[in-house]
Amino acid sequence: QVQLVESGGGTVQPGGSLTLSCTTTGSALDNYAVAWFRQAPGKPREGILCMSDDGLYVWSEAPVRGRFHVSRDNAKNTAYLHMYGLKFEDTAVYYCAVERVPATCYLVERRYASWGQGIQVTVSS
Repeated sequence: QVQLVESGGGTVQPGGSLTLSCTTTGSALDNYAVAWFRQAPGKPREGILCMSDDGLYVWSEAPVRGRFHVSRDNAKNTAYLHMYGLKFEDTAVYYCAVERVPATCYLVERRYASWGQGIQVTVSS
């Protein structure tokens, strides 16, 4: 059973940058598509980006497109969420999730059985 451990959260000023990490244990990352979700206070969890197992397909949702990027280092079993130009509305708990699906990815929450513990990102002046 794959387990996911997230790190890298914290507080950053508007316009700043932050990178989150998501490391798998129990199974190699290259078996999985990776997705990032977030949940802001009082709002449902939303998918924001995903990357296929081979790294060739990436999808991002409009609120983060052009500001957030996903990458993966399969040798380290770690995926990354690189966040730039952070805004107040990016404040949320961020989750990574993985799914065994070849050459694509989906931002559909119910498809994911394996999740990270969640990590807080706060954008504040």
